[in-house]
Amino acid sequence: MKILVLNGSPAGKNSITLQTVLYLEQLCEKSSFEILHVGQQIKRFEKDFSPCLGALRRADLILFCYPVYTFLVPAQLHRFLELMKENVADVRGKYATQLTTSKHFYDTTAHRFIQDNCEDLGLKYIRGLSADMEDLLKEQGQKYARDFLRFVFWSMKNDCPEPLKLQSDAVFVPIHVTEKTIPTVKKEGCVAVVTDLAEDDGQLMSMIRRFDWELARNVRVIDLSRIRIDGGCLGCFHCASSGKCVYHDGFDAFLREEIQTADAIVYAFRIKDHSMGSRFKTYDDRQFCNGHRTVTMGKPVGYLISGPLDREENLQTVIEGRSQVGGNYLAGIATDQKEPEEEIRKLARRLEYAIDYQYQPPKDFYGVGGLKIFRDLIYQMRGLMKEDHRFYKAHGFYDFPQKRKGTILGMYLAGAMMSNPKLQKKLNGKMTEGMLLPYRRVLKKAEKKKRS
Repeated sequence: MKILVLNGSPAGKNSITLQTVLYLEQLCEKSSFEILHVGQQIKRFEKDFSPCLGALRRADLILFCYPVYTFLVPAQLHRFLELMKENVADVRGKYATQLTTSKHFYDTTAHRFIQDNCEDLGLKYIRGLSADMEDLLKEQGQKYARDFLRFVFWSMKNDCPEPLKLQSDAVFVPIHVTEKTIPTVKKEGCVAVVTDLAEDDGQLMSMIRRFDWELARNVRVIDLSRIRIDGGCLGCFHCASSGKCVYHDGFDAFLREEIQTADAIVYAFRIKDHSMGSRFKTYDDRQFCNGHRTVTMGKPVGYLISGPLDREENLQTVIEGRSQVGGNYLAGIATDQKEPEEEIRKLARRLEYAIDYQYQPPKDFYGVGGLKIFRDLIYQMRGLMKEDHRFYKAHGFYDFPQKRKGTILGMYLAGAMMSNPKLQKKLNGKMTEGMLLPYRRVLKKAEKKKRS
């Protein structure tokens, strides 16, 4: 069997993820492995894709191998997928799977992204392996890898790929931009609209113009196609201590001056390959110069999307997860599928409200769960990620439950009481009444305030 490994890590041969692949290679006497370092050599393959076409034709199994970067794959691997489609790589009927390493921060959305694109390419997708970065160093992690390989071979032998997803038909509604003049008198402040406009993106441009007309604040349109970005994140950790990126293209200064100074941020894009496109992904990955610091925390965000968002379940999850983890109120998503003008109007109004009243609701599971993963990671790596550590300490993110000694002791006391049959009989359901006491004090205080 011929296995083609598409190594999406910008570290190339030095990729931690690749080490698990090399481990599996040692176990496969009857299979040959061919490795393309697509993440590290993406500029080369943009110029000449023919070596990749040959490797893809020879493969029986395509193995996507990469570290998870900001909810999805590294931007370089994202671009490689675009090149596969642009160069019409005929891989229909071949098998594909994936192997990733991460700290399990939204590895689910990264895996679904690859699965969706495999379906586009006509590949038979087999569920992949999501490993912790240190799994291969442990016996259990090595077992995970061996079991994964055995499962992949079984799935191919018995022709048992994952079932295809059902997709609805896309319906688009043209945007009508009123001829009325955009109000010259607007409130102070600015909303940044970050976009990646292609020549044929007239529909998206109309959505942005309509949003500008509806919003009572100035709109600053930032077209990523006109911004200098020399490349995707290299995962080199050069920025870990100083916060400075190894690139000298001025991207970190651009973030501080153009993005972080805005009152709110709106992302405008046309759906491509089940995402915002590889240039947007490069923009996202390069924000790692901020490390894991949610520097735009408190700023509301919104989305203007051209395309069938209703059938992009994974992209919806990414959008919600990004907002939650970043501490950004998601003011709305306006698409061009149904009543776009009305949706854009609602988005503009909600953004204005969120800015005026500094509206910031509490995080849900996406935000709480994601930040707990980062909390534990940064605490362990605080010697390296010094800027992140200072930020997490300053904002009280180190909310470790084991440090709440009063609560823990109280639970031990409650447990002892409930374990005593005599006390349990005396309490007779009064435990819940005791739990309600602090809440009743809050209500009583609110009642007094209402009367005064």
